[in-house]
Amino acid sequence: MKTIFKTISVILAAVSAVSCGYLEFDETNGLRDYDGVYSYFDETKQMLTHVYSYIPQDFGAIGGAMRDCASDDAEFGDTGGVVQYMNNGSWSALNTVDDAWSLYYGIRAANEFMQSFAETDFSRFEKDPDYQNWLDQMQYFQYEARVLRVFFFFELAKRYGDIAMPLTKLDIEEANSISKTDFNDVIEYIVAECDACAPELPDSYTGVANSETGRITRGFAMALKSKALLYAASRLHNPSMDAAKWKRSAEAALDIIESGLYSLDPADKCNNPLSPEVVLARQNDVSTTFELYNFPIRFTEGMKYGSNAVMGTYPTQNLVDAFQTVNGYPVTLEASGWVSDDPEFNPARPYLNRDPRFTRTVLCNGDSFKGSVIALYKGGRDDLSVSEGGSPTGYFLRKYVQESTSFDPDSPVTNKHHWIVYRYAETLLAYAESMIEAFGSPTYTDAEFPYSAAWALNQVRANAGMPDVTVTGKDEFIEALRNEWRVEFAFEDHRFWDVRRWMIGDETQTDIYGVEITRESGSNYSYKRFLYESRTWNDKMNLYPVPQSELFKNANLAPQNPGW
Repeated sequence: MKTIFKTISVILAAVSAVSCGYLEFDETNGLRDYDGVYSYFDETKQMLTHVYSYIPQDFGAIGGAMRDCASDDAEFGDTGGVVQYMNNGSWSALNTVDDAWSLYYGIRAANEFMQSFAETDFSRFEKDPDYQNWLDQMQYFQYEARVLRVFFFFELAKRYGDIAMPLTKLDIEEANSISKTDFNDVIEYIVAECDACAPELPDSYTGVANSETGRITRGFAMALKSKALLYAASRLHNPSMDAAKWKRSAEAALDIIESGLYSLDPADKCNNPLSPEVVLARQNDVSTTFELYNFPIRFTEGMKYGSNAVMGTYPTQNLVDAFQTVNGYPVTLEASGWVSDDPEFNPARPYLNRDPRFTRTVLCNGDSFKGSVIALYKGGRDDLSVSEGGSPTGYFLRKYVQESTSFDPDSPVTNKHHWIVYRYAETLLAYAESMIEAFGSPTYTDAEFPYSAAWALNQVRANAGMPDVTVTGKDEFIEALRNEWRVEFAFEDHRFWDVRRWMIGDETQTDIYGVEITRESGSNYSYKRFLYESRTWNDKMNLYPVPQSELFKNANLAPQNPGW
């Protein structure tokens, strides 16, 4: 199936940042002058595709590290990598990490597109055999751009809280004087735009000219509204935990559930934009970079060396302990060894009979991989120093890693990596969280909310092959739900943000653990938990600092976020 991202012929121009990262770049990317670009359908469409190119993804968004390396789920192999500034507390308004200010380029591109596209006139081509095809596609262009713009607003707001929110293409003087908009007003604008655009967008582009995937749909507009309201209801932005905000979030999630547009998929969703669970995916071309960084080094045919050797994302023991047994019992590696109340758990085989999502997320000792067995025990083939490409935690990453990739120079294999921006399981967990926070009971339903929090959570668990959560207390249910967010969406750019919106960083983001494995005899091993790293946490880290360089250019971006 042809996708919108296969048609991209736009090359992003080099940009020179001024206030809000907003000016001094050419949205036409050298195609033609502005009048020329918007005089031809293909190049007009390329201008919209250029706006899509700013959709964030995380195949190593922070200096090659996945963002989860700045959470308790992972460690980055490079001890000097920029992501470590987030872990050791040395990031600041002067030393920003992942400041995401480039999203303002996407916002400017969206504003320019909407202004220019509103004036397009292709009527001179009405005799062209493709003219009706063009009209069929163009009816959605403005709405796609509007939803993309508010998506970028959301991505900025979840980082900074209050943000500048340009709604037109600004000149230099305007950009250097724009003021911030309150977080709650940003959310209200996002919600209003999603409500306005959703009815004008198709459920899918099947049957629309070219049957493209990866474009903004009604479902994604609804999903963005739901996500924005979930964040607005969370403790970081709702310190009083106003139940009305949680009810509003539940309503938005319920709208998606009752739309019937999506269904859970028991198969792996990573790299599969055609899954019935996927609402939006950013599609990319073929690449081996992610595998080069994250394959155990012996499978890279000598390609992983020097600075590449330390570029991997490595799951922590903290994350591994979040995966229950397949029977629904917790498992933890303690000082005394593996502990679980599951009568079927075998501490000599601790990675067997775990939540099926574990094997899709983590590559561990004894796993089969590319026709070989992973050996992470002391002296094993994969037990190397970090500088040699070994794992600092005793685990390798499996999620999003495509095992069929090959670095064999005689028979290389490359794969596409499609970033899942939003999938239906998120709707169900958002509904479960909103319902338990609004009503306090996992089983609460009424005429307006016919599904309970427990029902929504257990839909996700059943899809993963896990038994129901049966706890009845609010606190116990919230604990189970938060664990479900963690294991369901590990390495999908959730944990970092969830920790912040729940404001639990002081409880979770300090001690990072790994496993040390010793081979006793044959296939018998002993496992020892060890403290790999003690990190720095301060509650100011719940929001990013506004880059000082931007405050110098525009005093109206003050005040700086608290604590920075």
